[in-house]
Amino acid sequence: MSEQTQPGPQAGTRSSRGGLDGYFKITERGSTVTREIRGGVVTFLTMAYIIVLNPIILLSGTDSNGDLLAGGDFAAVAAATAFVAGLVTILMGVAANFPLALAAGLGLNAFVTFSIASQMTWADAMGLVVIEGVLILVLVLTGFREAVFRAVPAPLKIAISVGIGLFLTIIALVDAGFVRRTGVGPVPVELGIGGQLQGWPVAVFCLGLALLFSLYALRVKGAILISIVVMTVVAIIVETVADVGPTVAGEEVNPLGWNLNVPAWPSDLFGMPDLQLLGEFNLLGSWENAGIVISALFVFTLLLSDFFDTLGTMTAIGAEAGLLDEEGMPPNTQRILVVDSIAAAAGGAASVSSNTSYIESASGVADGARTGLASVVTGVLFLLAMFIAPVVEIVPNEAAVPALVLVGFLMMQQVKGIEWDDLEVGIPAFLTIVLMPFTYSISVGIGAGFLAYVLLKVVRGKAVEIHPLMWVVAVLFVVYFAISPITGLVT
Repeated sequence: MSEQTQPGPQAGTRSSRGGLDGYFKITERGSTVTREIRGGVVTFLTMAYIIVLNPIILLSGTDSNGDLLAGGDFAAVAAATAFVAGLVTILMGVAANFPLALAAGLGLNAFVTFSIASQMTWADAMGLVVIEGVLILVLVLTGFREAVFRAVPAPLKIAISVGIGLFLTIIALVDAGFVRRTGVGPVPVELGIGGQLQGWPVAVFCLGLALLFSLYALRVKGAILISIVVMTVVAIIVETVADVGPTVAGEEVNPLGWNLNVPAWPSDLFGMPDLQLLGEFNLLGSWENAGIVISALFVFTLLLSDFFDTLGTMTAIGAEAGLLDEEGMPPNTQRILVVDSIAAAAGGAASVSSNTSYIESASGVADGARTGLASVVTGVLFLLAMFIAPVVEIVPNEAAVPALVLVGFLMMQQVKGIEWDDLEVGIPAFLTIVLMPFTYSISVGIGAGFLAYVLLKVVRGKAVEIHPLMWVVAVLFVVYFAISPITGLVT
């Protein structure tokens, strides 16, 4: 491992200084202020896409009245997305001292948009998100959420980290256009278009990947940040010369275009944020409009997904940073979970969908972040992004996502810690690892692994070895996977 990715020493191995260093335990965790700032910037650049992508997803649906969600205002959704992400990420850094950033949850926002909001108004749907966040907070404060985390066998925790690494890798390859859906035939995905790499954006990604791997192999400090900045400049030059354009422009589709942001220097560098969506939620409207049963099932689905997504993300970040204890627990676990729960409710209260922990934080950890100072930096940049959104939008996915591929490699290295000869953990670990990228869901991978673990213990006559909470979780995941037929039966 390079200097920038070596795990920091465990608490107590170095004396802490006062002030900023003492509060965040920077020296104690083997880091420096410079590395923390750099890591925070890298995390922001890796996940800043959510400022643009969240409005795109939310405004793709309509409510039960046929109206566009969130008032149909792209700028207002973008501003509120950045605002909430900034506040809760700063809270994570200050309260939990953990290098973990939060923002509107991908997957969760799509579920809210297309499944929940279609059966009620947007304000009603956001009310359900607030309720879900409050319920998770109660589970944290009662100790249930942390107790479940401690009940998970160590090999499954490792598998969760490895699976998330592969999940990040497939996200990066798809976002860059390196891997695409075929749309026809028995093969779901292929290399590029028709089995061939085509287009300038893919070239930028490949060049960025080569640059990043080279810098990392040479142990260059700040390799990820350098790569993102350099390739953004290259992308701007390419767009200026070749006029590539976006993948989707109105009703026209250009498969060789930039996936999300077109890297052209903006005409305006600053703008005042529109925060009109803050507070636009109806706490109990869904129970009247959609019914108690439907609303309860929606809340349960949101809760379970958020519950275990965070478990996996927290474990993976802690493992990559070298911050896990002997039980595989990160420092300040309960505080991390409290902030994550508050973030879920805050996203609903701001009308931008549930906010949750982001695995992209691993990019900042890979570049040196070990403390909550990195999260504070990321959060401040999100708040500034409300005013400088045009500048944030010049970084294309193709320039940023090579960082996720490198992170996938780093997290994959943990796979050697799993005892594959022990089928009782080997098979569940395998399912956890492969189903995360193959289903595009952290929760599905965790659920399959947990259910397989319980099943194999039972069939081999070792049911007494199963922690009681693992039984509870297994039952919950059975309901989670069968939520569609259950919904059909009760409605």
